[in-house]
Parts: sequence; structure tokens; C-alpha cells
Amino acid sequence: MLSYIARRLALMVPTLFGILLISFVIVQFAPGGPVERVISQLQNPNSGGVSDRVGGGGGDAGAQSGDSSYRGAQGLDPAFIKELEQQFGFDKPAHERFLKMLGDYVRFDFGRSYFRDAPVLQLIKEKLPVSISLGLWMTLLSYAVSIPLGIRKAVKDGSRFDTWTSAVVIVGYAIPGFLFAILLIVLFAGGSFWQIFPLRGLHSDNFSQLSFFGKIVDYLWHIALPVTAMALGAFATSTLLTKNSFLDEIRKQYVLTARMKGLSERGVLYGHVFRNAMLIVIAGFPGAFVGALFAGSLLIETIFSLDGLGLLSFEAIVNRDYPVVFANLYIFSLIGLLVHLITDLTYTWVDPRIDFETRET
Repeated sequence: MLSYIARRLALMVPTLFGILLISFVIVQFAPGGPVERVISQLQNPNSGGVSDRVGGGGGDAGAQSGDSSYRGAQGLDPAFIKELEQQFGFDKPAHERFLKMLGDYVRFDFGRSYFRDAPVLQLIKEKLPVSISLGLWMTLLSYAVSIPLGIRKAVKDGSRFDTWTSAVVIVGYAIPGFLFAILLIVLFAGGSFWQIFPLRGLHSDNFSQLSFFGKIVDYLWHIALPVTAMALGAFATSTLLTKNSFLDEIRKQYVLTARMKGLSERGVLYGHVFRNAMLIVIAGFPGAFVGALFAGSLLIETIFSLDGLGLLSFEAIVNRDYPVVFANLYIFSLIGLLVHLITDLTYTWVDPRIDFETRET
């Protein structure tokens, strides 16, 4: 097993390299960029202080009208454009910038944000607790409910319990998470009915003054609504996946053989069926967790005023803040690969018959 883990960790290197290379090439052909953004702010009379932030040179920016490949740069001093390129690192060839980025990322040096005036790693550290909280608790909640419910539905397949719970699951899957979030706010966050849960943030203003137990309660009190809103769709998917997986296993010959040997229904279900049926459920865990951690939390973060990685990544893409974009991509990919490795190790825990050591690489 140790050699398998070592091989998987080694394979992460070319995988991360490929992800960064493809993304870097795409960005080179994408319209717009940080230089264009600064030029746009300079052309906008309502944008103040841009010249100071980009290192000066704006006082005679309109003195000359050199040719430039940047849209909106007509009338700006070519020396000023070159100064912008140098500040953002675009004065070097693309391959040099890419190699420098790789060297920095090996040391987890992501540079500084173009427009937030802060180290990228500091920004990610500030936003990461929000996304970890939403993604982790949403995944745990959805699996804690959907696995027992899916097993029960498989055992009671075709019964009234299976019918009405299927209706609830389908309705839950059909409701978008952001719409359910708005409904929760209207009902429980002072929208029109009850003021039970807070509307924003991960903790109260007096969080530091609370006891240890009080901090836990306050934290759970704040994340209750956003986690519930995010878990709705994932809960429905996981429930149906669990039910179908168990139904497939229950109908197999080895289950009939176990029953003929006199094993109890519970012994058959959890002694034989469980570890085989859970493999497909475990296989969906990485996608569910990574999706909830990053992509799925954007709208929920916006609705509940939670400043997490989803919102940070979206704003960075819109503003062409490339250091933040690539740093988030790097960290997202790394976490995703590690979660996939943990999933493989969980396979061996659920079913010891699985041995990755004997697989050909």
C-alpha cells in the first residue's frame, strides 16, 4: 500500500503540470487582462488613484499616442504601457512566465494579487475556513442522511415509504440550492416570518468572548442555513445512488446464498451487501466534496454574505487577477487529487479484498 501511495503522489506532479499548462495557454488567448483593466480605469473619469497604484507615470499618460496592441491604449504614453507590462510581469515571454510560476508554486509562493494589494496566500487563508466549513459539513450532512435513507428505501422497495420518500427526494433535487436558500432566509432569518438564524458571517461579533462550547454553538448556528441549502441537491443524488446500488447487490446470487445459510436479514445486509454496495457511493465522494467546496458554494456565499473561495475565485476571474486565479486553480486541483487518493484508501477499508498493490501501473 505504501508503494501505491507513493506512485499516486508521484503522478500528481505531471497532473498538476498539465492542468496549469492548459490553463496558462488558454489565458494567453483570452481577451482582456490586467493591463487592459488598468487602461480602462484610466479612461474612466470616475476611477481615482489608478496612476498612483500602478507606480506613477500617469501624469503625462496622454502626452503621446504610440501604437499598442492593447484596446483603449491609444493616446497613452508607450513608456507608461511598458511600465504596466513590467509591473504585471508581461514584459517577459510567456514560457519564462510559466516556468517562473511553476518554480514559485513548488514553494507555495503565489505572489501578490494584482488589485487587492495583498499576498495571494494570505487571501486564500482568509477565505479557506468559509469554503471548508460549507463543503465539509454539506458533504457529511448529505451522506449522513442519504446513506441510511437509501438503504431503507432499498429494503422497502415498492412500499409506501419508498414512494413518498422518492417524491420528497425528487422535489428536493428539482429545487435549485440558491432558491431554497432564499426560502430559508424568508422563513428563518427575519425575511418575513421568524428571526431564528443569523443572515451573514460564520460567527457573531462577540465570538472571541464566548466559551469553548459557546463558540461551537455559535459557529453551528451561523452555518445551519447555508449548509442546509447546499445539502438539498446533494442529499437527493446520494440517496438515489445508495438505493440503486443496494438494490443491485440485494438481487445477486450471493445474497440468496447467504439467506439460505440462515443468516439474519441484518447480517446479510451489513455483513455482505454493505461493503459491495458502498463502493459506488464512495466513488462519488470526491466529486461531491470538491464541487461543494469550490463551484457549488458561489451562490450560497453570495446570498449569505460569506466571503469564501468561491466568491474570491469568481471576482478574480472577472477582474483578470491572474495570481489569484492560478493559485486557486492549483490549490483546488491539489485538494481534488488528494481527496481521490483518500477515496481509494477508503475502498480498502470498506472492502479489504481490494488490493491496489496488485494493479498494473
